[in-house]
Amino acid sequence: MKFPVLKNDRLLRAARGEDVDKVPIWIMRQAGRYLPEFRELRSKYDFFTICQTPELAAEVSLQPIRRFDLDACIIFSDILVIPQALGMTVEMRPGVGPVLPDPLVTPEDISKLEASANIPQKLGYVAEAITLTRHKLDGKVPLLGFSGAPWTLMGYMIEGGGSKTLSKAKFWLYQYPDASRKLLKILTDSIVNYLVMQACAGAQLLQVFESNAEYLGPELFKEFALPCIQDILSRVKEGVKSKGLQDIPMTIFAKGAHYALPEIAKCGYDVIGLDWTIDPEEARLKVGSDVTLQGNLDPCALYASGADIIERAKTMVKKFGKKCYIANLGHGIYPDMDPDHVAVLIKAIHEM
Repeated sequence: MKFPVLKNDRLLRAARGEDVDKVPIWIMRQAGRYLPEFRELRSKYDFFTICQTPELAAEVSLQPIRRFDLDACIIFSDILVIPQALGMTVEMRPGVGPVLPDPLVTPEDISKLEASANIPQKLGYVAEAITLTRHKLDGKVPLLGFSGAPWTLMGYMIEGGGSKTLSKAKFWLYQYPDASRKLLKILTDSIVNYLVMQACAGAQLLQVFESNAEYLGPELFKEFALPCIQDILSRVKEGVKSKGLQDIPMTIFAKGAHYALPEIAKCGYDVIGLDWTIDPEEARLKVGSDVTLQGNLDPCALYASGADIIERAKTMVKKFGKKCYIANLGHGIYPDMDPDHVAVLIKAIHEM
């Protein structure tokens, strides 16, 4: 598949540990709810209708690229398209967030899943959106694809939505460890197929979101989450190679998993994302000098004044250094954020 020549490869160079002229920056959830242009579109279409309509998903993906001087575009989608592909109902309820009205309650419920679902076929609309967006970007910046990680998806599928404790999902880990591994294997296989599909469609970097890692702790993370994360990396890299494509950088963002950073680094991901609760210098000591780090400004820091945002950006970059670093927030941007404050952050990072 032939795409326009990439004009700004700053982020891909940083992901591979190469020298860059400026620190690259993109923002988690940069496409979506904080932008007036997205809210206007959202008033006309259901959330998952936008995700499932390639032209709409491409439009939303491109909105922040038109507005800001970002170094990457990320495809507009949702991590819960995987449970949908496996046969679960997922609703996006206003003021509530994602809801799975028929969650998994006991191990017997795993049989309800379409475990052998053809993921590239079921989620082909994401591939179409990626290819369309690559062409519409006209090489301005690289396009990122992503997926939720197995443990994070398992949490939603059992809890029936977001949770402040993930106690129902963790109950499974303690009470039904074998069934938990079975479910995680189904999810891992689906994610591998999904990410290879995205690479074939034109994604130039892939990020795996283990957003609920903070609920596990060292033992559970190493027993249940880490093997899946490792398996996804090796199988996706091999899958991409088998399709005749060039190696594609991969990012792991295991929110709150500071306790496992050395083990995560050993997995071999090109980039490790960090949340805002760890000092960059401490993180660098834990992962070594040859792994690219990404993050980790507190999303709430964007509520500060312009001058304060600039100072915080300077401090962050000084701690991370220019080499092997991609600037970002430590989690997704909040829906009530002022887009002008985002512009201040991006400009500050690029001017350093």
